[in-house]
Amino acid sequence: MLKDWMVEMREAVGEERLLSEPGQVEKLSKDYYWYSPVLVPLLQDKRAEAIAVPHSVEETASVLAYAWKHRVPVTTRGAGTGNYGQAVPLEGGIVLDLSKLDKVIEVTDTYARVQAGVRLGGLEKLLRSEGKELRIYPSTYVKATVGGFVSGGSGGIGSITWGNLWDGNVLEAVILTVEETPRRLTVKGDDLIAYIHNYGTTGVLVEVVIPIAAKVEWTQTVVQFDDFQSAARFSHAVALDDSIRKRLVAPVEWPIPTFFKPIASKLEAGCSACLLETAHGSEERLAAHAREFGGRIGYTIPPEQYRKVIGLSDFTWNHTTLWALKTDPTLTYLQAGFDKERFLDQITLIKEQFGEEVLMHLEFIRTAGVVVPAALPIVRYTTHERLYEIIAFFRSIGVRINDPHTWILEMGGRGEWDAMVNAKRANDPRGLLNPGKLQTPVESISNQEG
Repeated sequence: MLKDWMVEMREAVGEERLLSEPGQVEKLSKDYYWYSPVLVPLLQDKRAEAIAVPHSVEETASVLAYAWKHRVPVTTRGAGTGNYGQAVPLEGGIVLDLSKLDKVIEVTDTYARVQAGVRLGGLEKLLRSEGKELRIYPSTYVKATVGGFVSGGSGGIGSITWGNLWDGNVLEAVILTVEETPRRLTVKGDDLIAYIHNYGTTGVLVEVVIPIAAKVEWTQTVVQFDDFQSAARFSHAVALDDSIRKRLVAPVEWPIPTFFKPIASKLEAGCSACLLETAHGSEERLAAHAREFGGRIGYTIPPEQYRKVIGLSDFTWNHTTLWALKTDPTLTYLQAGFDKERFLDQITLIKEQFGEEVLMHLEFIRTAGVVVPAALPIVRYTTHERLYEIIAFFRSIGVRINDPHTWILEMGGRGEWDAMVNAKRANDPRGLLNPGKLQTPVESISNQEG
């Protein structure tokens, strides 16, 4: 039995735009929250009441107007590849699936203007065919949408050169508000901070402008080491070497390479490894760094096979976690930021404390112009209490943790909370956008709106 608001919304936007079949609702109410054993029991029963699938910005605005009228919660969704339950509706309502907003509006030499539902993999293919490429993208780029990445992600492949999303990798965003007559906002500059990594809580992103770069011919290389400390020191040296143009510097501790089934036979048994994408012609510089730290050049994918065989980036960032989970479902992960000066000592302390209970996986990035060792360590999960003992130890030695086992923005991710709260109050006066994710006092928002 459809609720009155569903009937009214379906009549307005069309039957094919408002889905209520239980299988469709179940599927589109989920993201990759199952990376976290903490979130699984908390989110597995959460679902929307219907799925709205607008095909234009105007249809999106119409859905939002009806949601405002009937006080229906709205949770936006791209491809659902996020890991924290950010696309899971906590209070029912509708999931607003923006995957049909998939137009590439404009591509120049320096930027691309696209609708939120454009898939990053398709955009990268288009750009490379025209002598350009994305600056940064997540390991889920084949499925992930631009809007989902901006609203739910942070960095990824390319971040070693270009930084994270808030390092100038979003130039402009078009946002719809949730009001009787939704407003269309064009946001630039410092104001963007309220809309990056916000889980769709402060407005509905429908269009975005991102900077792009000139195409590079990338060689992919695995460098192997007898111990992880050597792999980490090599990776740091390469990350700092500005004579090597790079897209990826990702050292992983043994036995993590055994999880990478498609390429495991090409890797040395017992060895930690660094997975790299560097510009063609940098091979001699890489080899010199490898020799300095006792490493050996191993598996290599030449530029002519880029994207034609499974690439090394498919085993980095949170795809490392995915391959680990495929091998052993008791594994999970953390998101960590190590001290750029003390990270080797911090790693030593962690290994002394936890041994193989915590396996190291770093991703070197450059943020605010500074090279830092970010990390997605693999953790053997036993209990909730033990997981948070591990987190407490990391923090006690100065390692920052952005907790991936919570859907609450303030606890799990980087953010400018005052800016987000102010944007939410201005753009979502009834507190309907993804309620429960930004810990804003919704009652005060509703009271302001009346």
